[in-house]
Amino acid sequence: MFRLILLLSSFAMLHASFSAQPNVVFFLVDDLGQRDLGCYGSTFYETPNVDRLAKEGALFTNGYAACPVCSPSRAAVQTGRWPQRTGITDYIGSPLKPEGWKRNTILLPAPYSDRLAHEEVTIAEMLKGAGYATFFAGKWHLGMEGWYPEDQGYEINKGGIERGGPYGPGKYFTPYGNPRLTDGPPGEHLPDRLATEACKFIDENKAKPFFAFFSFYDVHTPLQARPDLLAKYEAKRQKLGLEPKFGREEPRDVRLVQEHAVYAAMVEAMDLAVGKVLAKLDELGLAKNTLVIFTSDNGGLSTSEGWPTSNLPLRGGKGWLYEGGIRDAAIIRWPAMVKAGAVIDTPVCHVDYLPTILAATGTKSSTKLDGVSLLPLLKGEGDLPQRALYWHYPHYGNQGGAPGAAIRRGDWKLIWWFEKLREPELYNLRDDLSETKNLAKQEQQRVKEMLAELREWQKDVGALIPQVNPAYDPEKPNGREARRPDDTSKAAKKKK
Repeated sequence: MFRLILLLSSFAMLHASFSAQPNVVFFLVDDLGQRDLGCYGSTFYETPNVDRLAKEGALFTNGYAACPVCSPSRAAVQTGRWPQRTGITDYIGSPLKPEGWKRNTILLPAPYSDRLAHEEVTIAEMLKGAGYATFFAGKWHLGMEGWYPEDQGYEINKGGIERGGPYGPGKYFTPYGNPRLTDGPPGEHLPDRLATEACKFIDENKAKPFFAFFSFYDVHTPLQARPDLLAKYEAKRQKLGLEPKFGREEPRDVRLVQEHAVYAAMVEAMDLAVGKVLAKLDELGLAKNTLVIFTSDNGGLSTSEGWPTSNLPLRGGKGWLYEGGIRDAAIIRWPAMVKAGAVIDTPVCHVDYLPTILAATGTKSSTKLDGVSLLPLLKGEGDLPQRALYWHYPHYGNQGGAPGAAIRRGDWKLIWWFEKLREPELYNLRDDLSETKNLAKQEQQRVKEMLAELREWQKDVGALIPQVNPAYDPEKPNGREARRPDDTSKAAKKKK
């Protein structure tokens, strides 16, 4: 009789563990290129913890950011809605209105919002209403004080302010000069500190469902690394005989080889922080019923600000509508539901993560969402309904890109530039992942159909179109040109 009671009790506990609401841990890395991870092909950077996450979960080969720069993508992740609906279409910090624009460009960038409105409903607000403890650590960049994470549903905020990077006195090392993060002991490193804060939150809330959003400041500039990790990658670069190589993505130089030691050290520091949080889940026996999502806010930085990484075979990088600017890492692990080692080719986007979390936790949305739940894919229950993915970036970023919009439907991708001098670009990504063969002239009917669909979407989301700049002077530099500081090309020497 005792054995029967014990058996029934064990069965009940097992059933409860699978029927309980899952915990959710979300890792959002800043400026991490898809090809910066070992599980996506990098052989110079070392990311064993993220690679483990991919082996134990599902890796998406066609994961996409909602925008080639940070703030709009972050708004999309938080709301499950296209960033154009939130009004945030550029990184918060550039001139908000056309009249503040000083660069000599053909167009005036469209106006945009400098904060995530309180009326927008975030993941944290929805999960908090469903009984979850909520936590945020790291980069916010979605508004000033009064619009910080604690004003958007997060009960705890460790480091989330208006800044786009760690720009305090010690930058990535204490003192942080961050009003939402106290300084640590000498030598403390920001990613490890934020991981410690996340682990503390998980430990304190292990008895109830929790949602931890770990939004890395890494690997955004300033480029700064732990001395020990820097020495490791300087030695590795020398051992492998790697040298910097650059090509052109007009009007910018673009890095072609992953060999930047400082950047590599930053990538590993990020990976170590991920590993620290995963280890805490293991220690507490929470890993099996914790939904873990790992992604980045845009592609890797390859044409500006230190030129730290290469996105090859993807073209371009952060700030561009080419694949290097918008394709990102997308990894989801949930051992209780997701088969380990799955590789999924279906295109997915930032707007899909919130619907997925809601479906996994049994939480209803209080607003209309643009994304779809990925649970059917994750459970192996079939593919998603056919749909297109869209991008609309009516701005001149800091990385050399120009205002434009794009649509991907199936294997086809159309880029439509707002500067009328630029021709539309159409690529078949199945045959031409590097976007080298523009098929727009051969596929004019397809261009027409995809452009009509793109414009219909722009109308639906209220996308703003940049206007002609009356002060533009074609005889003067337009501010998009830039060469890396160590350039030794003939053009650079001639310019000197």
